[in-house]
This record gives sequence, structure tokens and C-alpha cells, in this order.
Amino acid sequence: MFQGTDSSGEPPLALNFIHERYVVVEKPSGVAVHRTRGSSGKPLLQRLRDQLNQHVYPVHRLDRGTSGALVMALDVEAQRTLGQLFEHGLVNKSYLAVVRGWPAETLEINHPLRRLDDDAVALSDGSRQDAHSTLSRLATIEHPIALDQFATTRYALVRVEPKEGRRHQVRRHLKHISHPIIGDTTYGKGLHNRLFRDHFGASRLLLHAHTLAFFDPFNGLQRHFTLNLPDDFSVPLAACGLGLPMMDRP
Repeated sequence: MFQGTDSSGEPPLALNFIHERYVVVEKPSGVAVHRTRGSSGKPLLQRLRDQLNQHVYPVHRLDRGTSGALVMALDVEAQRTLGQLFEHGLVNKSYLAVVRGWPAETLEINHPLRRLDDDAVALSDGSRQDAHSTLSRLATIEHPIALDQFATTRYALVRVEPKEGRRHQVRRHLKHISHPIIGDTTYGKGLHNRLFRDHFGASRLLLHAHTLAFFDPFNGLQRHFTLNLPDDFSVPLAACGLGLPMMDRP
């Protein structure tokens, strides 16, 4: 892991990998990639420019609340080349999430999604895009905590692999199957979000971009990046009883 330097007063971003044409950044939860309506603080794009003392170019995006692997190009041509890999489904991605309830052990989610604009508002034309995700259930827990009309509460740790990269695809697909992500204030359930905050110290969206894999277009090498969970995810996970000894395996 490479930390780099930062002269702006912001904590340096952790760099998982540095290539002459791109870097893989460990994005923290709560940091927007770009400046958007309603966002506060310096966006990741600007922080990374300050840290590396050079222009950087976004290849794909992660929601502000999501942590994990983010690829940033170091020149415009690299941005275009790497962006085509994501656009054409040539990048394998997996996410870890804590969800309400116990989904099936494996599940294929094929549910078209309405297009969203840059502020995550559905476009008025009602157009939809194909979206397919694969879910694997990794662990489950049941707590004797009464909530709503139920005497106990159930949660699961899942891995989700989206084929495409639609806006909020993982979050919207998990809501679609009635297993929303804990900490999701847009698609989730406030009662469960508050339970995790009050009982387990979770103060963020429990969604993490865990792995990225692709053939490097600049040298043909197979690249595979795995980013361990940050403390603000792993600590609540362990507190609620969902920690796995081998959960950081690819």
C-alpha cells in the first residue's frame, strides 16, 4: 500500500496500486468522488490531485457512502482506455454488504433500472437499462431484538457482483429483493439503520467495493485488487456477530 503525501491538510488517501497510467485508490466512506449538489468537504478527485501534485481523471464512480477500490487515470488517454473496459463489462467487480434479512444462499438478480442523472434523480423519460447482479450469502446472524412487528432481527453479510455499473445498481437491486443495505438512507429502512447505529456503532452505508479484476490494457497483465474492510465497516460487522475469519478472501 502506498500512502503518498498531502499538503492540503486533509488525511492522505491510501493508494493500493500505482501504475504509470493509473492508480487504485482506497476510497473512504463519506467522501464524494466529484463535487455534487448537497455534498460537502473536498471531493476525492481534488484530494488526489493535491496529494499526487498532478491531474487525475475518474474512470468509474462509487457512491459517497461506499468505500473500496476506485480506479483513477493519470492521463486522458488512459481514462478513455480504462473507461471502455468498465463500459463493455470487461471488469469483474465484487462488493460486500450487510443487509436486512436472510437472502437465498445464491441468487441471480435480473432487474432493469431506471436511468438516473448525476444527482441520482430518475430521468423524466422513464427509460430503463438492463442490469444483472449475482448474490452470494456469506454469513447470517439473528438477534433477540424486537423491531417493528418481529420478535427478532435477522441480518446477513453478502457478496454482490454486478455485471454492469448502473447508478446505485447494487443498492437498488438489494432493495428490489427486499434485503436493503444497512445504513442506506435512500433505499434502506430507517429502523434497521438506527438499530445498527445504536447497538453496533455503524455510522455509514455498509457497502464496500471489495475486488476489481481486469486485463491491464497497457501491458496485458491480469490485475486483481482486493481491498480489506476499513475499520468503520469491520468493527460494526464484528460487533453484530457477522465477522468472518476469511471474509477478505477474493
